[in-house]
Amino acid sequence: MPGISIEEFNELTRMELPLATENGCHAEEIGDGTARVRLPFNASLTRPGGTISGPAMMALTDYGMYAAVLGAIGNVALAVTTNLNINFLRKPEPVDMIAECRVLKLGKRLAVIEVSLYSEGLDEMVAHATGTYSIPPEATR
Repeated sequence: MPGISIEEFNELTRMELPLATENGCHAEEIGDGTARVRLPFNASLTRPGGTISGPAMMALTDYGMYAAVLGAIGNVALAVTTNLNINFLRKPEPVDMIAECRVLKLGKRLAVIEVSLYSEGLDEMVAHATGTYSIPPEATR
């Protein structure tokens, strides 16, 4: 059973994450330590060559990590990114970007997350990321 529902997370996005809201980010699936999130295609997110920009992919990665962590620990607003490492593997297409996220290790104070990014409709990853989230000490699990 996830610690936060898709509806609760998407409402949190609308209320507390203005950049994600402006870009249309939303969760499609949330499990106990897993999430699938989407960044709808928008030409303002592209860079020369017609590809999705690196900063847009990093924003989706961080958003997905947050969803996966909250899926594991519940609605803990002050869980924050402490590290994000991303490897860009191939040129993403100018379509929606999908991030599939999973918590690899959940400790008392840190969570380590893995994210695979895809261009919608394609099987090959366009980027792979790992990150760490800090969990505030008052968070209960």
